[in-house]
Amino acid sequence: MGIFSSIKNAIFGKDEDEKKAAAPKPVTAVPEKPAAPAAISEIDVEARLDAMEGSDTLNWRTSIVDLFKLIGLDSSYANRKELAEELGRSNYQGSAEDNIWLLKATMQELAKNGGKVPAAMLD
Repeated sequence: MGIFSSIKNAIFGKDEDEKKAAAPKPVTAVPEKPAAPAAISEIDVEARLDAMEGSDTLNWRTSIVDLFKLIGLDSSYANRKELAEELGRSNYQGSAEDNIWLLKATMQELAKNGGKVPAAMLD
């Protein structure tokens, strides 16, 4: 499992539906018409992070290091570099500019995966 998956699972929770989908299902009669796909519900990322213990002392809105700490991940340079590579940046050096990019890219990826993210983090 990659760093982004760890972030997503920490915020969204583990996806029990994926586990259930992987389990074998008994064969039943074929329905007359296919079921409509389930709607993807948005997870309010800001509310979930604000509800976590420590959110009052960690500034996850502006610091990727604080985001890692808040969700219980190792905020080391190696982990941040790995996340940057997962999100498409191969030249991550850990500078302030790199970390700002990494936080926004992480929030954008959370939004792509069903998260409701503050608009300021999407530009």
